[in-house]
Amino acid sequence: MAAPLRHGCEDCWAWNRRDRSPEVRLYGPGPRTAYFHPDWSSGTAGVRGDTALGRGRHYWELRVSQRVFGTAMMFGVATRRARLHADAFTSLLGEDEHGWGLSHKGELWHAGRSARYARPFRENQATTVGVLFDGAAGTVTFYKDGACLGVAFSGLDRVREPLYPAVCSTAAKTQMTLAEARRDFESLQDRCRVVILRAVRCQGRLEGLSLPAALRAYLREPLVPAPALLRDPV
Repeated sequence: MAAPLRHGCEDCWAWNRRDRSPEVRLYGPGPRTAYFHPDWSSGTAGVRGDTALGRGRHYWELRVSQRVFGTAMMFGVATRRARLHADAFTSLLGEDEHGWGLSHKGELWHAGRSARYARPFRENQATTVGVLFDGAAGTVTFYKDGACLGVAFSGLDRVREPLYPAVCSTAAKTQMTLAEARRDFESLQDRCRVVILRAVRCQGRLEGLSLPAALRAYLREPLVPAPALLRDPV
């Protein structure tokens, strides 16, 4: 099955270094890999993306390491008011009205309530979880290993706060990597910007173009530095 938004463009976001539990270590370019509870676990740790989701459609895939177990490994979206750490094993993403999450146990969580949605993930088996957020329709749809699981949440178009990708885990030494992130083009202007940036490829060449400052600033917006792979967490 083809991934959603394959005709869209790259969505340039990563995990937020400043918006995470102290029990989350971040690695790699971006950074795009979140490592939970590096020593042992006595609670729940989460991290948000560094860029708010727009009103269009966004799709991202998370590669989950084979250590799938515990009370809750969760994927979804959250506002900035959703907490990212708890000193207890809990379904953190969706414990209140500020989060919407899918647990590896196949349960959906929002506003402290759960509902059966899919089969539980097999423990100790690597998997890929896809999240399709449609800002205009106000829906979240999940995918597992390429298979669509159906619409999970609706009504998010009525949320008046910015929403962010978010994940959390109760299990020690578990890892989730942002493998792919794509979005729809927002306008013809946005599509033209993507084409130009594909040709320019780096900020240094962009700065060398003879363009008005406002246009250069618009072209620069989606550029995210991609540092060499980090050997140490940040």
